[in-house]
Amino acid sequence: MTYHAQNSFKALADPTRRMILTHLSKGDMTIGEVTGHFDMTRAAVKKHLSILEEGRLISVHTRGRERINRLEPQGLKTVSEWLSLT
Repeated sequence: MTYHAQNSFKALADPTRRMILTHLSKGDMTIGEVTGHFDMTRAAVKKHLSILEEGRLISVHTRGRERINRLEPQGLKTVSEWLSLT
């Protein structure tokens, strides 16, 4: 398993991160918008987003002072393709 795949599976292992991906599948969101869907601190959400980014399941873009989080479907496709090999 490649390092990239390991990070992707690590990111998907947590149910909160899977829920974040579900929310991002509906559209790009700032950290504050993601935080609004959960009963946790902004710092906790930011940590989850960082892990998702490390797994290449989301990308983060700066727009002014905001950091916009975007689902990266190609990252999920890579995981799916790896699973089909096993």
